[in-house]
Amino acid sequence: MTVAEALAMARELGVDRLDAQLLLAALLQQDRAWLISHDDFALSTGLAERLRVQLQQRAKGVPFAYLVGEQEFHGLKLQVTPDTLVPRPDTETLVDWALELLCGEERVVDLGTGSGAIALAIKHRHPAARVEAVDLSAAALKVAAANAQRLGLDVQFHLGDWWQPLAGQRFELIVSNPPYIAGADPHLPALRHEPLGALTPGGDGLSALQSIIDGAPNHLQPGRWLLLEHGYDQAEPVAAALRARGFTDLALRHDLGGRPRVSAGRWPDA
Repeated sequence: MTVAEALAMARELGVDRLDAQLLLAALLQQDRAWLISHDDFALSTGLAERLRVQLQQRAKGVPFAYLVGEQEFHGLKLQVTPDTLVPRPDTETLVDWALELLCGEERVVDLGTGSGAIALAIKHRHPAARVEAVDLSAAALKVAAANAQRLGLDVQFHLGDWWQPLAGQRFELIVSNPPYIAGADPHLPALRHEPLGALTPGGDGLSALQSIIDGAPNHLQPGRWLLLEHGYDQAEPVAAALRARGFTDLALRHDLGGRPRVSAGRWPDA
């Protein structure tokens, strides 16, 4: 099978040409430019079969990042597996805002860290921060810890449910991209290959956000910030929950598509 024949197979399977080129380039450890100029290159039998399997999986909706085993996020190449969500570019909005709020050796915690994307990006861009991260999934934390070790980033990881492993601890900044998709959201089936518990808490999608907001005052230093990613249609209920819990100076940022995506509240000074 040649490169040209492989791309023709991808087309027959209904796989986007760019995805097919990138999958093939990854297998061959080449770039797209090389593929274009070597369309008569013959793949070995083993590589052709591996590509066929990957293309069939991609045609079934398996995320591209799972097939190549990595995803770029905020300048870092992160390992991802089906035990973690694929980090989205819109979440970089949360990281950028967090970095604006940091100025020294503050303690930061990322709740529901998954692959470690947010925690590692903050530590990478602000090395002085003392960053910790929590996740309920031991499998996800294994991926996050491996990413931290490979990247040489000192982040402390905790296994547990939101605040449970952080008893008695306070931080200068709390960040989270928790599950927030409503249980009946029609887009969930398209995300079936990603861990359901990291996508939705069920119901209206607000319960995880509410749990974080409720517990944050016991873990946040006076005058410091809580940043939360949420659905584009959840800005108002998140703001209401922050306000009801006593947070002040509420603010909102929009994602790359201009949709409301990250809300913040400051815990009042003592």
